[in-house]
Amino acid sequence: MTTLAEVAVVVERLWPRAGAESWDAPGLLSGDPAAAVGRVVLAVDAVAATVDEAIELDADLLLVHHPLLLRGVTTVAESTAKGALLARLIRGRCALIAAHTNADIVATGTSARLADLLGLQDAVPIVETAPGLGLGRVGALPVPTTLGALARRLASILPATATGVRVAGEFDRPVQTIAVCGGAGDSLLSEPAVLGADVYVTADLRHHPASESVESARVAGGPALIDVSHWASEWLWLETAAGELRAALPGVEVVVSELRTDPWDFVVVQ
Repeated sequence: MTTLAEVAVVVERLWPRAGAESWDAPGLLSGDPAAAVGRVVLAVDAVAATVDEAIELDADLLLVHHPLLLRGVTTVAESTAKGALLARLIRGRCALIAAHTNADIVATGTSARLADLLGLQDAVPIVETAPGLGLGRVGALPVPTTLGALARRLASILPATATGVRVAGEFDRPVQTIAVCGGAGDSLLSEPAVLGADVYVTADLRHHPASESVESARVAGGPALIDVSHWASEWLWLETAAGELRAALPGVEVVVSELRTDPWDFVVVQ
């Protein structure tokens, strides 16, 4: 029998909490450490759909990327969304663990997965936090391509979402050096590795940082921008995480949720 405490040890070894950002809240959120774990469901978000899926699959653990209680709460009453989710998990005897920024920085993390799928060579962190570890990745394609072709390739790699792939830059612009950051990445726009790339691929680019980046590039040079779904850019990592968990916990079944938890349902093109 594998216990939740033993799974937590493996999670800590794969994605040490010491590597998390100071504002983050990864780790075990709920569950009895002595409880048996025979099935784990992996998802990006702990939302009603993925919690229901985990309960319906009789999972003993829901392991997510985004911590449910990232920001402080003063109540977990079932009249609140987070309280209702926690109550549902507890009643279903399904524990909850999150691996967030501590899973972003590792060599097989969210950005590394995206870099691998794009075929980037010699990819290194955009911001190194320890040797070989850090936020984002930057590397080069084996042969140059165009910005438009790269955007289409991303569209084929990522799971479909309503917002799709948005691009700032000329369709035929040549690109070879690519910087990527899974999830929200506009905080890295001014990093030298991003400024030196031909294109920066990330999610949740806000108007002002994106506009300033585009205008600055006109004057001083800088990357084209590709903005993708936050959920989609991180969902790709789940299969990597599942493989690592299966190797470390051979007696535990690991299931990757294919439910779309991107918050947007449709877009009207003008």
